[in-house]
Amino acid sequence: MPRRITYLNGQFVPHEEAFVHVDDRGFTFADGIYDFILVHKGCLINEEAHLDRIDYSLGEMQITAPLSRDELKAALREMIARNELVEGFVYMQFTRGVAPRDHPFPPKDTKPTSVITARHMPFASWEEATKGVGVLTLPDERWKRCDIKSLAILPNILAREKAVRAGAAEAWMFDEDGFVTEGPACNAWIITKDGNVVTRHLDRAILSGVTRRKLRGVLDGQGISLEERKFSVEEAKQAAEAYLTNSPFLVKPVVKIDDTIIGDGQAGPVTLQILKAYRAALEEQCTP
Repeated sequence: MPRRITYLNGQFVPHEEAFVHVDDRGFTFADGIYDFILVHKGCLINEEAHLDRIDYSLGEMQITAPLSRDELKAALREMIARNELVEGFVYMQFTRGVAPRDHPFPPKDTKPTSVITARHMPFASWEEATKGVGVLTLPDERWKRCDIKSLAILPNILAREKAVRAGAAEAWMFDEDGFVTEGPACNAWIITKDGNVVTRHLDRAILSGVTRRKLRGVLDGQGISLEERKFSVEEAKQAAEAYLTNSPFLVKPVVKIDDTIIGDGQAGPVTLQILKAYRAALEEQCTP
């Protein structure tokens, strides 16, 4: 295994030597954003969509982009090369920078902090990918700008911990009207008994998942109908199939919601069709 290298403010340094100042606003206020790109066969999966989301989140947070898109692309490729990364991911974090602790924004000449790390992680086999998981439903207690991929995700962490302690792989959160928003680290989907795929429409209550975005084209290519609308916890429990999506899980079958078994308790045929088509689309991205 090669020595792990981290990108910090324009420098590539040994991971164990990468430190930020104690007055960095990412540390004192969670005043920053992050993103995560899957690497498969040395290829950055859905790179442009992730970079679009970074631009959006930085803009909504009024943080000046510390690197141009071309500079960030070059840094990502250098990180893959230096870490000899074939299967895994790169993690990016950008904060408003170092300044004395005070709520208002620091002076405009404050330099944002840029961090990129890399980690090796095996790409899931078909057997692993098709294994169904359970989710726990919980009230959504997050802030009202979940469309921003900000560092302030303590409610997500607490929800995920509750799910894990309950023996579930993930949580699905619901709003005050009982409609599912999303998971702490995923978008939520159901398949009706009529064979229609349903996921919540984009609004400030959910993150615009990159896998979610790319899956719309996959569904269209497979001739599968998509409804972007709210659905309740009860509707989810009565669904024929369910799944969740994010970059590491891709398309993960959900076979249990709370104590309710979905379908026959196995990954359903439509979910497997979608997963197979999406994995094929990823392989196309990695073809020279």
